[in-house]
Amino acid sequence: MASASRSGSVKPASFEAALEELEQLLARLESGAMPLEQLLTQYQRGAELLKFCRARLEAVEGQIKVLDQGMLKTWMPE
Repeated sequence: MASASRSGSVKPASFEAALEELEQLLARLESGAMPLEQLLTQYQRGAELLKFCRARLEAVEGQIKVLDQGMLKTWMPE
Protein backbone atom coordinates (compact mmCIF):
# COMPACT_ATOMS: atom_id res chain seq x y z
CA MET A 1 0.00 0.00 0.00
CA ALA A 2 1.33 3.42 -0.91
CA SER A 3 2.19 5.65 2.02
CA ALA A 4 1.15 8.71 -0.02
CA SER A 5 -2.47 7.60 0.27
CA ARG A 6 -2.23 8.04 4.02
CA SER A 7 -0.66 11.50 3.87
CA GLY A 8 -3.86 13.46 3.30
CA SER A 9 -3.87 16.19 0.72
CA VAL A 10 -0.35 15.66 -0.64
CA LYS A 11 -0.39 16.54 -4.34
CA PRO A 12 0.48 13.56 -6.54
CA ALA A 13 3.72 13.76 -8.52
CA SER A 14 1.99 12.91 -11.79
CA PHE A 15 -1.23 11.73 -13.40
CA GLU A 16 0.10 8.17 -13.37
CA ALA A 17 0.97 8.35 -9.66
CA ALA A 18 -2.49 9.72 -8.84
CA LEU A 19 -4.19 7.02 -10.89
CA GLU A 20 -2.16 4.27 -9.22
CA GLU A 21 -2.94 5.63 -5.75
CA LEU A 22 -6.62 5.92 -6.67
CA GLU A 23 -6.71 2.30 -7.88
CA GLN A 24 -5.08 1.10 -4.66
CA LEU A 25 -7.49 3.15 -2.59
CA LEU A 26 -10.49 1.75 -4.45
CA ALA A 27 -9.26 -1.79 -3.89
CA ARG A 28 -8.98 -1.15 -0.14
CA LEU A 29 -12.44 0.46 -0.03
CA GLU A 30 -14.02 -2.40 -1.98
CA SER A 31 -12.37 -5.03 0.20
CA GLY A 32 -14.48 -3.95 3.15
CA ALA A 33 -11.47 -4.40 5.42
CA MET A 34 -11.00 -0.70 6.14
CA PRO A 35 -11.98 0.47 9.62
CA LEU A 36 -15.02 2.75 9.72
CA GLU A 37 -12.93 5.64 11.07
CA GLN A 38 -10.79 5.64 7.91
CA LEU A 39 -13.61 5.36 5.37
CA LEU A 40 -14.47 9.06 5.23
CA THR A 41 -10.85 10.17 5.17
CA GLN A 42 -9.98 7.75 2.40
CA TYR A 43 -13.11 8.66 0.45
CA GLN A 44 -12.09 12.32 0.63
CA ARG A 45 -8.58 11.44 -0.58
CA GLY A 46 -10.14 9.54 -3.48
CA ALA A 47 -12.19 12.60 -4.39
CA GLU A 48 -9.01 14.74 -4.37
CA LEU A 49 -7.21 12.25 -6.60
CA LEU A 50 -10.15 12.10 -9.00
CA LYS A 51 -10.23 15.91 -9.21
CA PHE A 52 -6.47 15.98 -9.89
CA CYS A 53 -6.77 13.37 -12.66
CA ARG A 54 -9.71 15.13 -14.28
CA ALA A 55 -7.85 18.46 -14.27
CA ARG A 56 -4.82 16.86 -15.94
CA LEU A 57 -6.96 15.19 -18.57
CA GLU A 58 -8.82 18.43 -19.30
CA ALA A 59 -5.52 20.31 -19.66
CA VAL A 60 -4.21 17.76 -22.14
CA GLU A 61 -7.51 17.75 -24.00
CA GLY A 62 -7.27 21.54 -24.30
CA GLN A 63 -3.75 21.25 -25.70
CA ILE A 64 -4.91 18.68 -28.25
CA LYS A 65 -7.69 21.03 -29.36
CA VAL A 66 -5.12 23.79 -29.85
CA LEU A 67 -2.89 21.46 -31.86
CA ASP A 68 -5.84 20.30 -33.94
CA GLN A 69 -6.50 23.90 -34.89
CA GLY A 70 -2.98 24.24 -36.25
CA MET A 71 -1.75 26.42 -33.41
CA LEU A 72 1.08 25.42 -31.13
CA LYS A 73 0.99 26.68 -27.55
CA THR A 74 3.09 25.56 -24.66
CA TRP A 75 1.19 23.34 -22.25
CA MET A 76 1.63 24.44 -18.67
CA PRO A 77 0.31 21.94 -16.12
CA GLU A 78 -1.19 23.50 -13.02
